[in-house]
Amino acid sequence: MTLEEAIAYIEDYSWSTSRLGLDRTRELLNKLGDPQDKLKFVHVAGTNGKGSTCAMTESILRHAGFRTGFYPSPFIEDFRERIQVNGEYITEEALTRITERVSKVADAMEDHPSQFELITAIGMLYFEEMKCDIVVLEVGLGGALDSTNVIKAPLVAVITNIGLDHTEYLGDTVEAIAKTKAGIIKPGTHCVSYRQLPGVEAVIREDCKEKDVDVTFAGECTKLSHTLDGQSFSYKGKVYELGLLGVHQLRNAATVLEIIDCLRKQGYKISEEAVAEGLKEVRWPARFEVLGKEPLFILDGGHNPQCAEALIESIREYVADPDKGEKVTFLIGMLADKDYDTTLRLLAPFGAEYICITPDSPRALSASGLADEINKMCTENGTKDKVKVCVRENIDDAIMTADASLYPTIAFGSLYSAGEIRRRYRVLHK
Repeated sequence: MTLEEAIAYIEDYSWSTSRLGLDRTRELLNKLGDPQDKLKFVHVAGTNGKGSTCAMTESILRHAGFRTGFYPSPFIEDFRERIQVNGEYITEEALTRITERVSKVADAMEDHPSQFELITAIGMLYFEEMKCDIVVLEVGLGGALDSTNVIKAPLVAVITNIGLDHTEYLGDTVEAIAKTKAGIIKPGTHCVSYRQLPGVEAVIREDCKEKDVDVTFAGECTKLSHTLDGQSFSYKGKVYELGLLGVHQLRNAATVLEIIDCLRKQGYKISEEAVAEGLKEVRWPARFEVLGKEPLFILDGGHNPQCAEALIESIREYVADPDKGEKVTFLIGMLADKDYDTTLRLLAPFGAEYICITPDSPRALSASGLADEINKMCTENGTKDKVKVCVRENIDDAIMTADASLYPTIAFGSLYSAGEIRRRYRVLHK
């Protein structure tokens, strides 16, 4: 099996169309020797902020001298991003070799594992092989029935910001979604949560009470300064620099600092120097990421109304204030099964130009369909004659159109587009 054959094999089984449940994952891992039982985890679920929270946590633990595993979802540019040890992607040799081993077991199962379940098994085997001290494990979808939830009680179960997304699977209220996400909380663990809406917080508290689990909700950070290169903040009297941009990242950072405190209470030695360096050095692609400054081009993988609200805060903070007549160009592609209407309307006050593209996904809303929706919105709010909307059939044309704009560019709407935008931007701006 070659690397290309290994990736093609995994991608034959689409996790997005699979039914939720743990039986297949348990059976697969059991036949592979249950590698997950030999590992320690920080398990992270939520609607938004999971990846950033995981990235910060992993960076701090690595700077503290621990051998870290990291299992983020999805990847941006390289499939191997999905499985990392000490900040390095799984090697091509290991991915090929372990996939071949997993495939022989999976193909013999009566109910074949899905794509996400296969990747989870490959990751667990690699983390065991590399003798990771702690694995920072991001949930794929939901919590209770996500395949990552086959692990025993983690060191810390983390709940990031809860909002409405994947309602067809998880429930149509934030409280129902919170209950599903709280499925990662198990007796014997410790829980840390992002500061939530009152109803969501009540669900998490009740779940922890039922399982006799201590829970800590993150407090508020005080922002001290910010530039397009980073920001500084204080939390509980200590000052930190953060390599990620956006007010929402300060809230995620507060959650991370509580995770670290929780690990310290369990005997893990994590110095203040490691915390400071880990936060300062952390990088996380496609999360309000500055790709270029002249002209300003920012990439964000935001894809739902909650992400749009965070993006609005960041645009106001770093780029443009529509109350002062300042606007931006949006390079945008969205999935048809997301709440694109609400997202577009939230961002409408900022938009002077919209460059519409089609994300590389079978679930994509076409560029022309998106343009129609934006034009309809502009007609309704009386800005049709003031806003420019265009369709571009490929990423290169979209980026060059953005470069020619008179306004700063914010590319957002789907992580399925982010990797290609990132790649092509670098090529076009060598």
